[in-house]
Amino acid sequence: MGIVNLQAQEELLSALTEQRPLASLPFGGRYRLIDFPMSCMVNSGIRNVGVLLPEHSRSILDHLRSGKDWDLARHHKGLFYLPPVRRAHGEQGGDLQNMYSNLDFVDNSSEEYVLLAESSAVYNMDFTGVMETHFRLGADITMVTSASRCTDSGSGIVVRAARDGVVSDVCLHSDIKKGEQRSLGIYFMRKQLFVELVRQAVEHGGKDFRVDVLLRAAAGCRICAHQHTGYAWRICSVQAYYETNLALLHPEVWEGLFLREGAPIYTKVKDMAPVQYLDGAHVKNSIVANGCEISGKVENSILFRGVRVDRGAVVRNSIIMQNGVIGAHAEAECVITDKNVFITGGKVLQGARTYPIYIGKNKRV
Repeated sequence: MGIVNLQAQEELLSALTEQRPLASLPFGGRYRLIDFPMSCMVNSGIRNVGVLLPEHSRSILDHLRSGKDWDLARHHKGLFYLPPVRRAHGEQGGDLQNMYSNLDFVDNSSEEYVLLAESSAVYNMDFTGVMETHFRLGADITMVTSASRCTDSGSGIVVRAARDGVVSDVCLHSDIKKGEQRSLGIYFMRKQLFVELVRQAVEHGGKDFRVDVLLRAAAGCRICAHQHTGYAWRICSVQAYYETNLALLHPEVWEGLFLREGAPIYTKVKDMAPVQYLDGAHVKNSIVANGCEISGKVENSILFRGVRVDRGAVVRNSIIMQNGVIGAHAEAECVITDKNVFITGGKVLQGARTYPIYIGKNKRV
């Protein structure tokens, strides 16, 4: 069975996640971050999937709906929503209480093993390889790791493992260095072990799965690592979100994520008209989703559905989310605009690759 944990650490993503959970953050022109773990589970043959909802989950429910787009709208098993725990005002959050309050869903399932995945990573992998590593190494817990592609200021789990894959050290770092093996937030274990570890951690006052289970309660377990060698990123900061999106402009990255044979990334289907390239349009090395209307210049950028770039406008190295408008002769370079942002004619917004400008949802500049 699969469990998608939507209780993500969002300290360095507060601007992007102020009005949405991290899992519903738009990505790559038409996707949401939750599409990646959901699609990989379905492509790996997992047909019983529970989604641990965050407190503010309207956008998740609107996106996933019945699970039809992932072939999970089924009479038997399929997609299940696991509600969050209501906390007292001012009480510190954490994902362990949500897991604990929904253990009956895990207990009552017929599957013997559980695959737990967070929604803060972008990847396309076959989870059956994780299971094979688990059984081959005789592991109690198998975690999926990937070499960090850049130095990142976001916190994460760093893993040190021997050549045979047995983990010798697991630690929580606030700065991830390039090349370090970091956890992708994917864990495979026997269902009964998962239930025991969660119960034990909560009964001892634990709040966070990574800290109170993976780093402490599981100290007596045999933990092994399955190294994912394909493209994978953790989205734990605005800079990481910006760089990961623009990485899709390299054909080999796009193909590695979205064109893996027999393993598409599914998302909510929206029927919109094709892109309209009008007089004056000039588009180079960009991803432009359906419903866009282009009359200006777009370079090295990602445009989500329904974006309009007016005549004389210039968009470079930027991410323009759904229904954004770049007015006539306006310029946006190294900018992230959220949904429904209107940049009025003649305005010039210029950030840097190392510090992009972010414009919040429904703003008019």
